[in-house]
Amino acid sequence: MQVDKKETYTILGDEEDGVKEFASFLEFVVPKSFSDENLVIDLLKYGELSLEELLSFLVISNKQRASKKSFVIVNKGIKIDVVPEEIMVVPTLQEAHDVIELEEIQRDLGF
Repeated sequence: MQVDKKETYTILGDEEDGVKEFASFLEFVVPKSFSDENLVIDLLKYGELSLEELLSFLVISNKQRASKKSFVIVNKGIKIDVVPEEIMVVPTLQEAHDVIELEEIQRDLGF
């Protein structure tokens, strides 16, 4: 797993070739090592993701959001109209950064 720490978030990238396997791995690793961090999941190396592959991140996304931390997936190939509201998906790392900043402001304001 690639780990790139930024000022207000951490980017986690898959070094293997399996979206579902990476999601399973994150379910194990995130609670132990990254539960108190805003996370960006870099899936740019994968072209299109299926809804089923995307939904494999739902459990860990819900856990992060429940603990008042951001969880943003970055992928250009997913059709945004099939993405459920519970999962945040953006097409670029810059947009992920912007989303996290916005969510931090909202949390600071008590939303």
